[in-house]
Amino acid sequence: MQKLLTALFICVLLSACNQAKKESIPKQAAVTETIEIQEPTTPFVWEGANIYFLLTDRFHNADTLNDINFERTNKTGVLRGFMGGDIKGITQKINSGYFTDLGVNAIWFTPLVEQIHGDTDETTGNTYGYHGYWTKDWTALDPNFGTMEDLGRLVETAHTKGIRIVMDVVVNHTGPGTAKDPVWPSEWVRETPVCEFTTYENTTSCTLVKNLPDILTESDEAVELPDGLLAKWKAEGRLSQELDELELFFERTGYPRSPRAYIIKWLTDYVGDYGIDGFRVDTVKHADEKSWAELYEQAAYAFEIWKKKNANKVLDETPFYMMGEVYNYGISGGREFDFGDKKVDYYDYGFNSLINFELKNDAQKDYESIFKKYHTLLNTKLKGKSVVNYLTSHDDGEPFDKERKFPKKAANLLLLTPGVSQIYYGDESARDLTIEGAVGDATLRSYMNWNEIDSVTATQNILAHWKKLGQFRNNHPAVGAGKHKRLGKKPYVFSRTYTKDDYKDKVVIGLDLPKGKKSLWVKGFFGDGTKLFDTYSQTEVTVQNGKVILENEHDIALLELAH
Repeated sequence: MQKLLTALFICVLLSACNQAKKESIPKQAAVTETIEIQEPTTPFVWEGANIYFLLTDRFHNADTLNDINFERTNKTGVLRGFMGGDIKGITQKINSGYFTDLGVNAIWFTPLVEQIHGDTDETTGNTYGYHGYWTKDWTALDPNFGTMEDLGRLVETAHTKGIRIVMDVVVNHTGPGTAKDPVWPSEWVRETPVCEFTTYENTTSCTLVKNLPDILTESDEAVELPDGLLAKWKAEGRLSQELDELELFFERTGYPRSPRAYIIKWLTDYVGDYGIDGFRVDTVKHADEKSWAELYEQAAYAFEIWKKKNANKVLDETPFYMMGEVYNYGISGGREFDFGDKKVDYYDYGFNSLINFELKNDAQKDYESIFKKYHTLLNTKLKGKSVVNYLTSHDDGEPFDKERKFPKKAANLLLLTPGVSQIYYGDESARDLTIEGAVGDATLRSYMNWNEIDSVTATQNILAHWKKLGQFRNNHPAVGAGKHKRLGKKPYVFSRTYTKDDYKDKVVIGLDLPKGKKSLWVKGFFGDGTKLFDTYSQTEVTVQNGKVILENEHDIALLELAH
């Protein structure tokens, strides 16, 4: 009885301590539910992560009351206006298990900050900032996407499922100037020249396109806050708090009050307030490199502070993660991006990974050529770092399989190639990328095809394939972060092995297998008598004479140690 009373007292004490550790989220309503983090069955490894990338406005609309704000009612080009997707929609799909079923362990969504209120035509049709890359105010969320409370709830909900959140951030530019959106002061931005993309200078010290004001990220000159922003904060009742926080930030960091420093403060606030796990950084090669080193330093600092204040909500000891979009960077370049007259190692400025624009072209090769190439580069030139592989995206007009003729092969290529995988929303459901009347990148950004997922058998079969591969990848860090070795040429069989400290993960995968009875060579990797489980066909097998025998109609096998 004495032991029982002691145990009860300890439980009560621990519960009280945990409650005491909880702090309200600054500047917004706190999310008050008790958060229970699910214990992961395998360690999380960013180098083998399975990231799902979505356009917030185009994914799922859970709150129709926020669909129109700031009188954004002008007629737009096809797929160039807001369509209603929001933060609540993402959270709803997390709760439904959609991402978990796909084996997704990180979600990256387009920027949520307040966008320009007006519309503009960049020769592709009248356009609003539905995509999130046309910032008006870094310190506020756009009401079309949702509220600060919505964001807090999204992060907490994702974390309960073991899913990380990657926030898309823009430091390089503001939104275009419109009748409703005056251009930021000249001390903050340049409006000319337009980039030529032939040298380092005419790629970084310029505007990406006409009427997209470029932040002077290279400047260390102190600047005043724009009058319009101060007036906006005052009208919203937060002027004093914003100024006080800026004072504390600059005192702590010692940074000059430069344009980039203000933006870094505003963006890393989201990490400190909500526990955002990582950043995807937009237009990396168009801004000064020291911006990224400082951004990572402050984000990592904010993440550690958040973890100390929210010990009961921390997933694990994984540090803050940052991946960069250096447009046209390819894995073959190793750690360097070549501007023609200068090479820059962006991995040296805070980036764990860069988005790899090369896989969509490599995808035309045979599996072994691709897997061996990526394994070799990730264990030599890029050892200790990684790349984020994709086949389709929001702004690449030449994706792999634009007509969605090979959606299952796309899954094999993306989810089994060494490195981080980035599913673009609708890859898993063959969402149409050829929308009639859509100009430029708009055709890549149609609304998520939930109706087809719910009702079309062919779509459901494609999705089922992506789910099986995604879950296998999520359960096995070896798939994305492990060492690759071919075991059999015909049929094609390979192994992946991941080892870190006391943890070891081993899998065997077969592709392009014959239908019916098939023999997979595993000698030298799994010994005779070893019981294996093919997660694709849900079949247990035993290794005999250096091989396993499967008999089914599938052309793929995903073998793990049987439990």
